[in-house]
Amino acid sequence: MVGGLTVTQVKAIVQRVYGSSAMLSVAEVERPEPAEGQVLVRVRAASVNARDWHVMRGDPLIARWMDRSMFARRGPAQPINGGDFAGIVESVGAGVTDLRPGDEVYGESISGAFAEYLAVDGSVVGPKPAGLTFEEAATLPLAANTALTLLRDVEAGQRVLIIGASGGVGTFAVQIALAAGAEVTGVCSTRNVDLVRELGAHQVVDYTRDAVTGRYDTVLDLAGSRGLRELLRLVEPTGTLVLSGGGNYSGGSAFGPIGLMARAQLSRPFVRPAIRVPLARQSREALAELRELVDTGKVRPIIERTYPLDEVPAAIHYMETEHARAKIAITVG
Repeated sequence: MVGGLTVTQVKAIVQRVYGSSAMLSVAEVERPEPAEGQVLVRVRAASVNARDWHVMRGDPLIARWMDRSMFARRGPAQPINGGDFAGIVESVGAGVTDLRPGDEVYGESISGAFAEYLAVDGSVVGPKPAGLTFEEAATLPLAANTALTLLRDVEAGQRVLIIGASGGVGTFAVQIALAAGAEVTGVCSTRNVDLVRELGAHQVVDYTRDAVTGRYDTVLDLAGSRGLRELLRLVEPTGTLVLSGGGNYSGGSAFGPIGLMARAQLSRPFVRPAIRVPLARQSREALAELRELVDTGKVRPIIERTYPLDEVPAAIHYMETEHARAKIAITVG
């Protein structure tokens, strides 16, 4: 309620057809209402992920046929992009008994987070880590849960190589591998060496100056810029190569990071190091695990830049064209 009137129009960032960030616009849309099992969240903050520019561009092309929950033929399947959010529960739908209006929460939706209000399934919403701001909490769900999923099998004493250690997933991956007791080597560009070192990495390789050498128990590639053979040469015969997508926009592609992951899956029966391409899934349990890592001081979000909701187009442009370090947050309200 505002001045005794019910709010029905809310601000959102809307896109109808694929293209650059110029296709995004600020619009007034109907405030969503929570259906059965859903929660209506007044969004206080969101964050930008590589997934957002992939959806904005419809890139790679093959994704338009593979995932109809996010990609349609000519434009995004949902007009409001954005997955990560943190905010305050406004109301709950029928069947939701463990969340109440006024609760501070965070989570990940398929879409809709770049808006003042979001209706989302209650199963992907959890209590916000108490010690974090809304912006910090909003950086966690997709990136930190992805890192946790990718490194689930890492054990104490193992040597772990993280290629792309300064990005959104990478900064969480360094911390999660260290929390597991691993010896971590991070790979990044010159301007990010100090950041990765400050996160606690035992060694940092500046890929613009030095080659990555040696063999590791786990090699996590978050950059997608190296060939499969090159990556496998870095893995111990009894080790594991772990792949995930992301990257930067380079003019459009047919397969993008999906190509490397598909080749890896086809090669699995014929190579000795194990190859894993895990898929992270959001859940209340995953959010609780992330909250515990934050509460115990093992993981902390790093935010490079913060933009207001109206400047989401600029935030995504920066994400897709630059080697953004750590996370980009969006302040909504």
